[in-house]
Amino acid sequence: MQQVLLEILVYLVAAVIAVPFSQRLGFGSVLGYLAAGVAIGPAFGFVGSEAEDLRHYAEFGVVLMLFLIGLELEPRALWNMRQNLIGLGGLQVAATLAAVAIFCRSVGLGWSEAIAIGMILSLSSTAIVMQTLNEKRLTRTEGGRASFAVLLFQDIAALPFLAIIPLLALGGGGHEAEAHAATALIDALPVWMRALLIVGAGVAVIVAGRYLTRPLYRFLAMAGLHEVYVAAALMFVVGIAAMMSVLGLSPALGTFLAGVVMANSEYRHEIESDIAPFKGLLLGLFFITVGASMDLRLFADAPLRVMGLVVALMVMKILILHGLAVMFRLTGRDRVLFTLSLAQAGEFGFFLASFAGQSGVVPHGRVDLVLLVISLSMFLTPALFVIHDRVIARLRAGPRRPDDDIDEEGVVIIAGMGRFGQVVNRLLVGLGHKTVVLDSHPQVINRMRKFGIKAFYGEVTRPALLEAAGIARAKAIVIAIDDADKAVEVARYVSQRHPEVRIVARARDRHHVYQLYAAGAPVSVREMFDSSVRAGKYALVALGYSDDEVERVGRTFFDHDRHMLAELAELWDPDKPMEENDAYIARARAQAAEIEALLRGELARPRKGAEKAEKAEKEAAEAAGKAAE
Repeated sequence: MQQVLLEILVYLVAAVIAVPFSQRLGFGSVLGYLAAGVAIGPAFGFVGSEAEDLRHYAEFGVVLMLFLIGLELEPRALWNMRQNLIGLGGLQVAATLAAVAIFCRSVGLGWSEAIAIGMILSLSSTAIVMQTLNEKRLTRTEGGRASFAVLLFQDIAALPFLAIIPLLALGGGGHEAEAHAATALIDALPVWMRALLIVGAGVAVIVAGRYLTRPLYRFLAMAGLHEVYVAAALMFVVGIAAMMSVLGLSPALGTFLAGVVMANSEYRHEIESDIAPFKGLLLGLFFITVGASMDLRLFADAPLRVMGLVVALMVMKILILHGLAVMFRLTGRDRVLFTLSLAQAGEFGFFLASFAGQSGVVPHGRVDLVLLVISLSMFLTPALFVIHDRVIARLRAGPRRPDDDIDEEGVVIIAGMGRFGQVVNRLLVGLGHKTVVLDSHPQVINRMRKFGIKAFYGEVTRPALLEAAGIARAKAIVIAIDDADKAVEVARYVSQRHPEVRIVARARDRHHVYQLYAAGAPVSVREMFDSSVRAGKYALVALGYSDDEVERVGRTFFDHDRHMLAELAELWDPDKPMEENDAYIARARAQAAEIEALLRGELARPRKGAEKAEKAEKEAAEAAGKAAE
């Protein structure tokens, strides 16, 4: 028991240390988990062969992930992606399998072994790709949907691969191995009976998902315990996974189907919230075990050979994926995402490679090399996403277009024509004031001109553009750009070169306000502040405060907050975190007490005034009554 606890502690400590560093460096959580596994496994030897066994349990995280993905999809959405699912996914698997098999044959391997390795390496990592797409919020892009369709087809393709691999073995009884014991339960049955069982399993999943969840959750509501809901959700997923495993089918595919069936259920969000924490932990554990079970001794014996194979595989996949992206008319950032995200081998390859070794199709020595290639390709995948981010940044920037010739002048220059700048421009133009609108995105310029708004293209941080826009003769400039650093740069230039021009700046948060203040822009508007104050006022109305009281409190809070912000800006130190700035903290705490007393006093004053007015009204009425008499 003590040994088990120590091993669990090692895994947890490795994850807690490595993942935040990886996230902070922009590599994502997956690379952090993989690096943690390498550190505690082959690098320092804190864990041993148990990592391989633990990975089989951790693979259940992939099962849970596909179930949650299914919950987000309706059957209609799945039908709409049939072209990518069958066409794009089928071509990717077939083309990659053929390319890998031909390569293996060219280096002297037999056709049976070459085809088996082609099957193993044609699959990509559902766990890594979907986890990274979710973190980067790319799942709903065209490239993300295409990648998901291919991954889903690959998971389906793993089933016939399991049936074909034993046939490739010349004398092979390897399919009777212990790892395949589950399918042995139905191997002795006739083909028609096995097919009937498989169809029956699919029907059972659909019926259970559609008709049993509602009465089950109504029954559980009688207990009123959250942990019972969690147990029920896990019971449902584990039960489907176990049934699929017994029938020799993919547990991940079965739970995905169950998720799709339950996508319209009113309990979908409840089930999702119950399972999500287990999915995250098990996926993280899976990635750690992948890193921990890498055979670095094999890599150390022939590093150039191993890395050459890894690079050859990933380049081959990238070329095939790029060709398919062109064929299926994926463009721009979607093509880049699709091409780079699927270039690795996948976790199902671990199982297929082991099965191929047990079946006698691939020698055990070669199986170890294939497993290392799979692990290293997965390890390099986060680097491909970093390349993707940089390529996308360049695509967004596009070729440098020369600045427009500005042939107009206005009393106000608006730098940035997003939602913030548009509202300001409408207000000023509505009152008849002339504005000069600048933006660095050509598509925004073109869209504005279609609506009759004349905007000019140019990088607002360039002094020449501001001078051409008439900054020397303008009364004010509204800095409404989204880039915080560029906004500070523009504010600093205008305050130094044209101090007579009033600067009104859009600020992302309190920290950005202080940066703008130091740059010479004392008037800034935080993006969320006004809307937050309005939400607070609506809440006060719901609590029974009168409209007059709400307006007074809101105005007092707004004015005092601006005053407090100016005070704190004087104490702000850009070289010191706010939580370590003692003078800043002391003043902020004092201000919190001040604003509380001020708001309560503001509420008390109107009520006293109202009583006086009511008394005066009563006295006037009495006087009027006496006069009438």
